[in-house]
Amino acid sequence: MTKLASILIGGDCGPTHGPQQGFPVESYTHLVAPYLRDADFRFVNCMRTYSDRGVKSDHAPQVCQPVEMSTLFTGGLFDAVTMANNHSLDAGPEAMLDTRKLFLEKGLQVTGAGRDLDEARQPAIVEKAGVRVGYLGYTSVATAGTDAGKGKPGVVNIRVKTSYETRGPHQPVRVWTSPIPQDLARLTEDITDLRKKVDVVVLAYHAGAIRLPRIVSDYQVAVAHAAIDAGADLVVGHAPHIPKAIEVYKGKVIFYSLGVFAMTKSFAAPAWTNEPAWAQGAVRNFMDLDPAYPLMPYGKDCTLALLAKAYVSPQGVAKVSFLPVKFDSRYRPEVLRAGDPRFEEVVEYMKWASEDMPHKFDIENDEVVVTAS
Repeated sequence: MTKLASILIGGDCGPTHGPQQGFPVESYTHLVAPYLRDADFRFVNCMRTYSDRGVKSDHAPQVCQPVEMSTLFTGGLFDAVTMANNHSLDAGPEAMLDTRKLFLEKGLQVTGAGRDLDEARQPAIVEKAGVRVGYLGYTSVATAGTDAGKGKPGVVNIRVKTSYETRGPHQPVRVWTSPIPQDLARLTEDITDLRKKVDVVVLAYHAGAIRLPRIVSDYQVAVAHAAIDAGADLVVGHAPHIPKAIEVYKGKVIFYSLGVFAMTKSFAAPAWTNEPAWAQGAVRNFMDLDPAYPLMPYGKDCTLALLAKAYVSPQGVAKVSFLPVKFDSRYRPEVLRAGDPRFEEVVEYMKWASEDMPHKFDIENDEVVVTAS
């Protein structure tokens, strides 16, 4: 019987507090490093840039980070990162390109962002243990103007069309979202092409309503389903900073959001500080901040997270599971073990978040195996 290789995938990553604030960079992965070292393939989403040429933007000054903070990614615990997200160009295109170059020089593959659209569309292809895995990064929440183009640095983005259904003043407006067809066709083309080159295709999709529990947008489902129809074996989402639903579609697993892998930030979003509580749509009405975690101002649920895990061979994906994660007081992700009340807390949360999505959870040792219901 062929020995199965393992893939371990984390969500949003990019703490802003380093040694000068009393947070050694290596401390963020201290508790999770044994699990990463034990896996054959390790992927994560990079939310910051690391360059001496970074420009601090007013809306996201935390993105511009000193180069020494990049060792969280380049220290040997990861094989590839996606940079297809809403922050990769917040410190300017030069900082993004410097970060990409730095990662490549350190042996870390990059997908989802580049000096032009062709480069941004390139997947990371990693071969280990006789298995070739393709990791492809896309987003639907790119900051305006940061889409990659011909001769234009940026990220690879699927734009979204939004429409509204009014149901009277006594009911909330129904928001309908759908991916722009030509952008979705680009994704399916990339997956079809990648399918011919590798044994396993993983789509990293940075999308969804940030901080709002349980909510999965229509366009996310449409994109994830289209990706699997085109040949993807696994879809892993991030962006909301909290875990969201898990779905099994045509036998393939979709993680709509893994939550945070390692993130800190010194200030809360304007939605918490500028919107009055009574205002319709105010984020603070859906999720309070956790005063015990002032440097993770993403809502109380952000202290729960998942590591997606897949067992693979040259024949494809044999099994998919997740490792429940919770953060300690030093903002370190800790993989939980069965029997720990916190393990059950994460599992129960995922049952709630995944309600009405086709899935089945079974606990095997310290993993939660995901299968069709």
